[in-house]
Amino acid sequence: MNTESAIDVIPVIRPEAATGSKLAGRVALVTGGTRGIGAAICRSLASQGASIAAGYSRNTEAADAFRRDFIETFGSASVITTHLGNVGSAQDCRRVVGEVMEQRGRIDILINNAGITIDKTYAKLTDDDWHKVLAVNLSGAFFLAQAVLPHMIERGSGRIVNVSSVIGEIGNIGQANYAASKSGLFGLTKTLAREVAFMLERSGKLTDEGLGVTVNTVTPSYISTEMVATVPEKVIDRLKSQIPMRRLGRPEEVARVVHFLAADASSYITGQVWGVNGGLDM
Repeated sequence: MNTESAIDVIPVIRPEAATGSKLAGRVALVTGGTRGIGAAICRSLASQGASIAAGYSRNTEAADAFRRDFIETFGSASVITTHLGNVGSAQDCRRVVGEVMEQRGRIDILINNAGITIDKTYAKLTDDDWHKVLAVNLSGAFFLAQAVLPHMIERGSGRIVNVSSVIGEIGNIGQANYAASKSGLFGLTKTLAREVAFMLERSGKLTDEGLGVTVNTVTPSYISTEMVATVPEKVIDRLKSQIPMRRLGRPEEVARVVHFLAADASSYITGQVWGVNGGLDM
């Protein structure tokens, strides 16, 4: 089961318009940004003044509907663009980054949120099942970061937030590929955070006053999204019984942590893994 795709009867909380200016003038690229957790992240960042470039992989009709709703909410067509691409392709990752740079002139925030599952026990996983999940969930995050980091380091500021999963921390039957890809983000996050700090220092841009470039990860647990309609109620009840808070999370609760890590005031937080899991892993 996709841990970012479980259902519950929790109301969706959406910002009705911009409520702050912490991210005014920033451009945020959010992969998997037109649905679920990604859509909540886009709304949260835009509520603080950021312009959004939302990536999606297949459903152009749904992406167009999301864009129209976004414009209606925030009152300006300039607040969002959508970008079709395959995160599992290094070439496509570079193309989308180039596309956003050409249209917006900068990328200040990268949210590696896109992810897929192909759930089977290890004995039934095919080579393709393994490689496809690793390509989207882990390799895509690397290739997107590799493409945006030169621009961030040149400016001396930037934020990268990877969206992992509690399954990367605790494992789950039938999800060897998914768990491996999500736990791989922890090592990627810590290594990139160290390398970026080194590059900034070498270029003379690691200063007491600077915003710096940070790389962090959030790990959601079972989150209530629109994809839960097919999940049996008894399965939901079993999942909730394992969570100390006895409920599923809201996409907006994940988005709030991402929004916090993207802010200028979070410049002293890097290489960290932030759990948003109701106490499931503690």
